[in-house]
Amino acid sequence: MTEKYKIIAKFIKDASSETSDIETYLYVRENISKYQLNIDITSKALKNKFVEINTTLRFEDKEPSEKKSHYEIVYTTVIQINNEVKDKNDLEKIILCDVPTKIYPDLEKSFLNLIHNSGHQNIKLEKKIDFVKLYNDRLN
Repeated sequence: MTEKYKIIAKFIKDASSETSDIETYLYVRENISKYQLNIDITSKALKNKFVEINTTLRFEDKEPSEKKSHYEIVYTTVIQINNEVKDKNDLEKIILCDVPTKIYPDLEKSFLNLIHNSGHQNIKLEKKIDFVKLYNDRLN
């Protein structure tokens, strides 16, 4: 069986770490365990069966607080879809499940580097993101 898609390029499109001042940094350092990881996947069709997929990770405090930091990375993957992929559901699974699963180790490493370089060396992402489960939950 041939691959349904081929990764043409993958890169960090945007990375952001925002901490306004030392008081905020110290506050966040004490409260970063409350921060939550959010993921968002968008895509747009390009010419010649190419698709750009943007996977965004955000690490943020959901509580209303004056003192918070913001960490975000947008990881872009450009793929070429095989001519045999005709079904919209197949394409959706490739975009929302297959590609994110494949690129996630690189994305996670880059995102953790961003957070570590922002002064929070002890942060680990405890849960691995299960894109298959997210995709299937979306269908139910």
